[in-house]
Amino acid sequence: MEYCHTCDRCQKANRSTGKKFGLMIHTQELKSLWEVVHMDWVTALPPSGDKRYNAFLVIVDRYSKTPIFLPCHKDDTAMDTALLLWSRVISHTELFKNIISDRDPKFTSALWTNLHGLFGTKLSFSTAYHPQTDGLAERMIQTLEDRIRRFCAYGLEFKDSDGLTHDWCTLIPELELAYKTSVYSSTGQTPAML
Repeated sequence: MEYCHTCDRCQKANRSTGKKFGLMIHTQELKSLWEVVHMDWVTALPPSGDKRYNAFLVIVDRYSKTPIFLPCHKDDTAMDTALLLWSRVISHTELFKNIISDRDPKFTSALWTNLHGLFGTKLSFSTAYHPQTDGLAERMIQTLEDRIRRFCAYGLEFKDSDGLTHDWCTLIPELELAYKTSVYSSTGQTPAML
């Protein structure tokens, strides 16, 4: 049986029963910050902060790998998300040329489509069941969720050196800073240096 699996002639003669792979598409070469961003959500977190946030939006610049983590609510609307993005990101950076995200209803809504038409930006969606399209955000989320869940496993609150009590929402700025000052193997630099 082992021979059949390794026989070159047998393998070439076998009929393919799986799906054919699509053509590999090379991504465009980026020239500046905030041209292309990846966006995704971290949800199912315990309520945190004064506003009882239970999720956050992760935005990653593809060029520099600079992350932005925005606490929010899992049930925020497309309008809430657009306002959050405008007030906390675009007003401090610039309009993105392309946003890559999953097919979350917040991003596929008519409001989002109209906003992108108005601003002349492109919204690209990952293929269903292929989250690697949005791999940059997905990988960052995986690490971030791991760090937050480890913190939550020890309890939702911690006390600082002054005896003040905090919860996971207060960790977001520190986690963002840790990412911005870490050297990425793909660039050889920190996002802050680019």
